[in-house]
Amino acid sequence: MIGIEEVYAAWRRILPYLHRTPVLSSRRLDELLGRKLFLKAEPLQKTGSFKARGALNKALQLPNPRGLVAASSGNHAQGVAFAAGVLGVPAVIVVPEDTVAVKKEAIRAYGAELLDQGVTVENRDRIARAVARERGYAFIHPFDDEAVMAGQGTVGLEFLTQAADLEAVLVPVGGGGLIAGVATAVKALAPGVRVIGVEPKAAADAVASFRAGRRVCLERAPTTVADGVRTLCLGEKTFPVIQERVDDLWAVSEEAILRAQNLLLTRTKLVVEPTGALPLAAVLEAAGPLPERVGLVLSGGNWAPPGV
Repeated sequence: MIGIEEVYAAWRRILPYLHRTPVLSSRRLDELLGRKLFLKAEPLQKTGSFKARGALNKALQLPNPRGLVAASSGNHAQGVAFAAGVLGVPAVIVVPEDTVAVKKEAIRAYGAELLDQGVTVENRDRIARAVARERGYAFIHPFDDEAVMAGQGTVGLEFLTQAADLEAVLVPVGGGGLIAGVATAVKALAPGVRVIGVEPKAAADAVASFRAGRRVCLERAPTTVADGVRTLCLGEKTFPVIQERVDDLWAVSEEAILRAQNLLLTRTKLVVEPTGALPLAAVLEAAGPLPERVGLVLSGGNWAPPGV
């Protein structure tokens, strides 16, 4: 299980290549929701999401890779493509056919080879691993890898230095890499701060797993506007970290996700994809009890309005 030492090491390793994203606030949002909100703006990270952190931390520790392979709905793919550029090696990205066009275009813009023919959420991992074996490239898992988790944990390290006296941090949950890393940092440095995961009600496997004390997996990819968390199950490595270090997990409606995304756009002028709006959706929907000073990890901003 990863510890704070691995998160600090990851932060030092990736610092020369990535942004220290800002923490934003909005007086209008605070007034509307009756608490002080701190918004960790990962849409402003290179590649448009936190995923570049974990992908690069893993890639920089590989011994002379010939190339990199990833299976992803988009954000991890861009992170791996970016990491390949840093290393100067090729990248092959396997994405479901129904991945939003803006993410596919961004992957290609980073110089990666995109494979999507016949790919679904259910088979993408298997196809990507097969490609990695055939080409002799390194496969980088989107969440179930300790180096990836440690890289994502740098979000938590930065957040604690940028926002004073946080009482809770809300984090989107898919496979669990982000919240496992953030919880590792927060509980090591500020154990009194609550760490709460948020996912869509339409994809609530993490909530079910947390309540059951074992991993509960979905049979098929869920239908949700939050396309970045359409995973079937929490990771084998992320789940024990979540069990030990996360205080609670909540699920929110599709309506709340879209309302939160719109509020972020209109109140902060920040483009946030639906997955990144999950934490604010939990505040809007009063999904559970919250203190006054709350940090929200806005995980990514790779989104465009329909038709664009």
